[in-house]
Amino acid sequence: MNARKSAFTVIAFAMIHLAVLAGTAALAQAQVADSSIPANASAKSYRSGWQCDRGFHAEDGNCSAVKLPENAYLTESSYGDGWSCNYGYKQNRDNCNAVALPANASLSGAYGDRWQCNRGYQKDSATCAAIDVPANGYLTENSSGSGWSCERGYQMTNRNCVAIAVPSNAYLAYSSSNSGWECDRGYIEVDGRCDAIKVPANGYVSGRSYGQGWECDRGYRRVQAACVVVELPQNAHLDFSGNDWECNKPYRKRNHACASGDSND
Repeated sequence: MNARKSAFTVIAFAMIHLAVLAGTAALAQAQVADSSIPANASAKSYRSGWQCDRGFHAEDGNCSAVKLPENAYLTESSYGDGWSCNYGYKQNRDNCNAVALPANASLSGAYGDRWQCNRGYQKDSATCAAIDVPANGYLTENSSGSGWSCERGYQMTNRNCVAIAVPSNAYLAYSSSNSGWECDRGYIEVDGRCDAIKVPANGYVSGRSYGQGWECDRGYRRVQAACVVVELPQNAHLDFSGNDWECNKPYRKRNHACASGDSND
């Protein structure tokens, strides 16, 4: 029993000795590696190599101090210039120049290196010009284009908002484009007016603003200005539209009739 215990003790001491040797070798290797790292730098934590400390950037295998211009701050990157301009300043080579703001403008962008005109003004070259909103108009959020739109019931004409003339049996449309109005249900536009739709027997008002404004009931088809009954041949049924017919399977349409597939008629 004592012999076995002594054997375990020897093995344990041997393993500890090997671990110490491995640690010593790793430390020696790290010391050799550290000797290749220049001043003001440190080893990368996620892969081999080194990187310059904050405030320094790589230059010819060394880490040189970042020359920080006025109105700038150090970045976390050791590449490039190693600095960026403060908010409201824009880089110009090795300097940070204040962004020149025209009247009625404010800084924009994540870095404040641009500007935009305030509401009610539009960019005109390097200035912000007031938007001239006509009577019955209002400012829009879109700074491009005219910057304004007409109130409901008015249309833009020659940079003015002119009242839309709505004919009888019509209403103002959601959009002021085109005529700015649409005919009531049951009426259709004809030469700038709204005429009553003449619906034939067995027809109904379609609600569409184009065409004749009416459709035939199911089981009827349009023939000029009338709705005539759909005549079903033998072995046929009304199709999906209800205004025509198709053959029952396995029959096929042939010469306005439904014939079997092996028929020569």
